[in-house]
Amino acid sequence: MKLIAADWSAPENIHAVTTTRQGGHSLGPYAGLNLGDHVDDFPASVIKNRRQLVQELDLIKQPQWLSQVHGTEVIKASDDGKVIQADACWSDAAGQPCIVMTADCLPVFFTDQQGSRVAVAHAGWRGLVDGVLEQTLSVFPDPSKVIVWMGPAIGQPAFEVGGEVRERFCDLHDTSAEAFAPSANPGKWLADIYMLARLRLNRRGVSQVSGGNYCTFTQSELFYSYRRDGITGRMASVIWID
Repeated sequence: MKLIAADWSAPENIHAVTTTRQGGHSLGPYAGLNLGDHVDDFPASVIKNRRQLVQELDLIKQPQWLSQVHGTEVIKASDDGKVIQADACWSDAAGQPCIVMTADCLPVFFTDQQGSRVAVAHAGWRGLVDGVLEQTLSVFPDPSKVIVWMGPAIGQPAFEVGGEVRERFCDLHDTSAEAFAPSANPGKWLADIYMLARLRLNRRGVSQVSGGNYCTFTQSELFYSYRRDGITGRMASVIWID
């Protein structure tokens, strides 16, 4: 199993990683460490992959898995095994893993400077424009003391969107226009999902934002990509307090 550790200035007791597709038990278009149980992979393979994740990360509690809907719901993580419909989760309990799954959308990790509270959010363009990051920030008392790392997502050259997507962002904040470049296809734009997220976080007082150095679409040996392949697996982004 190959993992990508968050490259940020979080306290030492905070652990944050994103899985890649390397390793695991899935076959075919899901080949590798597919952790999504909603993509028509063999259920037994997903169960084995999730067990492998728990073992290799030496997790002491069961992770909080979510049923993601590109919304803004944020829930407190639990190890009771229940799958909750939400797109972000948080915890202030030691050993409780919070997880979101992605395959082009942006996973965003949060911690406070004291290392006493963590969260992770699943942010596609719909979640971003509707405020999933702001909702996740709301579980922290002081956003100015929150540290953020942006995990692997689709890069701007591969993320073509329609003009209506650009308009929705720009209608909210004029500065969002700088995150869109004209596409070679008329009426289309190339969206920088990392910049869009950073702009939203900065407006809420978060200044310590890092990450944004990967492209799930082009780095096919490392990542699943829904836009590239259609039928594909999911990576997991995991954060917990030691």
